[in-house]
Amino acid sequence: MNNTKSGYVALVGRPNAGKSTLLNWLLGEKIAMVSHKAQATRKRLYAIVMHKDAQIIFIDTPGLHEKERLLNKFMLEEALKAIGDCDLILFLAPATDDIKYYERFLELSKGKPHILVLTKIDMVNNAKLLAKIAEYQKYQDRFLELVPVSVKKNIGKEELLDAIVKYLPHHPYYYYDPELLTTENIRDIYKELIREAIFENISDEIPYESDVVIEKIEETPTLDRVYAMIIVEKPSQKGIVIGKKGEAIKRIGRDARKLLEQFSQKKIFLNLIVVVKKGWTKNKKELEKIGYIF
Repeated sequence: MNNTKSGYVALVGRPNAGKSTLLNWLLGEKIAMVSHKAQATRKRLYAIVMHKDAQIIFIDTPGLHEKERLLNKFMLEEALKAIGDCDLILFLAPATDDIKYYERFLELSKGKPHILVLTKIDMVNNAKLLAKIAEYQKYQDRFLELVPVSVKKNIGKEELLDAIVKYLPHHPYYYYDPELLTTENIRDIYKELIREAIFENISDEIPYESDVVIEKIEETPTLDRVYAMIIVEKPSQKGIVIGKKGEAIKRIGRDARKLLEQFSQKKIFLNLIVVVKKGWTKNKKELEKIGYIF
């Protein structure tokens, strides 16, 4: 009998619950954009982890939230599609969070099997952690298991992967080549890493009203030349992204180049330009041009 297991596992939680950080930790590689600002992830991202002869295909999703902007509606739809399509859900609940986020998820998930992952346990003491676990116990008939983890302290990784494999379906084959880390192409990963540099260097609403289009990549064995366009909604935002004497765009370029080099293990030449597209976050045609297909 073939005991191979393979399945799709959606990472779900409120914005800024640490989904991308957890994904990079489980994968052992940085491929998902990580930011301290909420709602950084916009599209589903697939990452592949091999664990004890099982293939886990993780789906990183935008946070569960509701806002009026068309882009935000797309993001919520992406998360709901992942919930519908997966075999198992990991619901991420930071140890400092109110239980109401989990209760809202229960309404949306329609009984889909899920593991409750209590994240950021290093941020509370033992007494508070036990009190939080006790709070979730009233829903113990709704979740398969509760697994506490800390990415910062590297606690709970094996336990979480073991728990996931337990609930994956048996498959006579793997969905993807076991050597693969992700189904994303290099263009999409580079785009997300440049967006991360924007989020970390520019404050307020601008990161939410900006995006990145990779126009061209010229690859050689030791160097990638990346030509990218940063899109913003207003001329005033373009001025802020460029900064006084070009200081802000230099910082973004420097940080983005580091992230790209860490990922590619190559030298990176990065050319960034800033373009204004008025109201792009509310315009379906513009969103589809950038790659947000409804």
